[in-house]
Amino acid sequence: MDCTDIRSRLPAYLDQELDAANVAAIDRHLAACDACSAAFARQSNLRRALREQLTYHRAPAGLASRIRSQVTPAEPRRFRFAPQWWQFGAAVAATAVVTWMAAVEFQRPAPDQLLAEEVIAGHARAVLTSHVADVATSDQHTVKPWLSSKLDFSPPVTDLTGAGFPLLGGRLDYLDNRPVAALAYQHRQHLISLFVWPERDAARSAPMRGFSRQGYNVLHWTDAGMTYWAISDLNGNELRDFAQAYASAK
Repeated sequence: MDCTDIRSRLPAYLDQELDAANVAAIDRHLAACDACSAAFARQSNLRRALREQLTYHRAPAGLASRIRSQVTPAEPRRFRFAPQWWQFGAAVAATAVVTWMAAVEFQRPAPDQLLAEEVIAGHARAVLTSHVADVATSDQHTVKPWLSSKLDFSPPVTDLTGAGFPLLGGRLDYLDNRPVAALAYQHRQHLISLFVWPERDAARSAPMRGFSRQGYNVLHWTDAGMTYWAISDLNGNELRDFAQAYASAK
């Protein structure tokens, strides 16, 4: 693929609509092409801003009753074909607008849902491209300084081999509109990505919350001024064992 092909596919890439082969090809191109990488960052930021900041309006409280009054014929026994059909069409159109507005309001994703999509995409890219680590080593004293030199914070890094989750290394990723640390761990043949970055509200602390999506289990928590997202195709109990081992050791 050349740059023109890549940029034409970025919207589908952002929406996770491409097959694995296309995703891998785009990942490789973005890693090597600064111009396309910048274009991807702009589209990603715009997509996130639109979904988070657009104003959504609820329908006026009396609109439903006005629609019902229009649907009910004022003179049911008379045949006034054109006006009645015009009223019916207007009512259907108004109903469609109300339904669409209600659907938009109901389906508007929360910020954590948007971030979960980014976390899943970041982990999936690592799996598909086999790019698990920028610095590949189980030595936490190598991984932590390397990440700290690339970021504006120092992520907690610990090897959990004794708990059955050996450290594979660390890499950089881009989530929540900022560079973040991505620690790679392994359990049997399963990859675990742990994304770490500073919490905007340093005083905020939240317990672990888990959910499943797109075949992955995800855990999210905040502690000591940091936010953590762990994701893997491990079963939920094993992923929670990992997260608890990490939280206890850091």
